[in-house]
Amino acid sequence: MSREKEIDMMSKHDDMEVKHWEKRPEPNWEKFGFKQPYQKGLNRLKEDVLAKTNYDPTVLWQWGTMQAMAVIEILKAIEGKFGREGQQIVCDSLKRVGYNIGSQITEGMTIPEDISTVEWISFFATIINRIAYASLETPEIEGEERANFHIDWCPHQDHYKAMDCRVQRYFVQGMIDAAMNFAKSQGRDDVWDVAFRTTIPSGSKTCYFEVYKGNPEETRKWAEYTRLIEDKALEIAKKNNSC
Repeated sequence: MSREKEIDMMSKHDDMEVKHWEKRPEPNWEKFGFKQPYQKGLNRLKEDVLAKTNYDPTVLWQWGTMQAMAVIEILKAIEGKFGREGQQIVCDSLKRVGYNIGSQITEGMTIPEDISTVEWISFFATIINRIAYASLETPEIEGEERANFHIDWCPHQDHYKAMDCRVQRYFVQGMIDAAMNFAKSQGRDDVWDVAFRTTIPSGSKTCYFEVYKGNPEETRKWAEYTRLIEDKALEIAKKNNSC
């Protein structure tokens, strides 16, 4: 993406009066009573560090990128040495982290009756995108059974390769599972699925995702595609080890 296109895209997020995660145009957004994940550390950062020291918060991006690249390298090394069994151990660990984050976000929450399930799912995705993934997002609710969102800027986009994005699928899977289990506890039993259409590391302007009501009788498309990516990663690891 050219620098000019990046600047134009960023202009959608130039309301400096609110934080990027605070506002959506839907009236029911104000009723979405989510919790901030990792609240204890967040409070310390705000109250003791940012408010009282000369700490530059932009270094958190560099620190986070280091953690992200480390996870990718760990996964590749484990796949190369232990194959599918090792891959599954790492992926299950990432899912557990994602599930924990999703559970923190929904802790103590209730879903008001006048918030539709598709609204709630879209709002939950916004918290994941804008807070857990620290990204800029443009969401849209298309109808009662479908929503979508564009990731306009992702912290990983300048250093991830296209295949590296698979790591985020495991975090997301855990978050989706947490959301669906919570929604079910609130009487919302529908199955929802997620599909990505474009990604920035693959050369697109945005990462574009669709969220839609799924069929409980069918395997979730997200899980199906995850398995295909896992197989491809193991093929790459085997090829690299044979060189």
